[in-house]
Amino acid sequence: MSRSSGPRPATFTDTVIDPVTADDLDLAVRLAVALLREAPAAAWDTRAGTLEWTCWETVEHLGDDLFAYAAQLGPEAPPLNAEVPFVWESRRPGGPANVIHADRAAGPSGLLRVLESCGGLLAAMVRTRHPDTRAHHVFGLSDPEGFAAMGVVETLVHTHDLAQGMALAWEPPADLCARVLARLFPDAPSSSDPWPTLLWATGRAELPGRPRRTTWRWDGRPRSERHRDR
Repeated sequence: MSRSSGPRPATFTDTVIDPVTADDLDLAVRLAVALLREAPAAAWDTRAGTLEWTCWETVEHLGDDLFAYAAQLGPEAPPLNAEVPFVWESRRPGGPANVIHADRAAGPSGLLRVLESCGGLLAAMVRTRHPDTRAHHVFGLSDPEGFAAMGVVETLVHTHDLAQGMALAWEPPADLCARVLARLFPDAPSSSDPWPTLLWATGRAELPGRPRRTTWRWDGRPRSERHRDR
């Protein structure tokens, strides 16, 4: 038996929290779109927080994430060791490599419709795929709930990036953050508020006694398939 030098800090592994659902994804996208509708026209070509992308490119990237997760779940037999082979392309050196690009002529309202559409595709796939479905992700083979949680995390943290670039206030619901932390970051500390903890888990902030992460990844595996080391 191993011996511990002291009590182990409480983490989201120790907490029983409801699963992440397609409704959670719908809520995250709806809140993000509502915030981004407030953005001044000049803000779309500014940098999104600490990212190297413009705010317009960041929304395209977010839509692309949601589309890509839906696409992974789409085939009758989803691939388990590779992505569905769409062609991802960047429109400028250093820009995000996407399948999804919005028509600039449609303006910000058109861009946000693209984001809503991609979120709707993923939510529909999560609702209709059997819970036993598994599909590839570089951070671990995952199930529909896992892809819903990934979509929520992408939406919440990239909206944080956008809000920084656009000087908007953004704080998503704590219970929503807690659910995705429990699903994707089970070893994140549960002693701090869920939203700052999610920003810490994704390398965007520090927590008391925990410096900002320079590298990070989530655990996309279904809860029942995790092997926890204690």
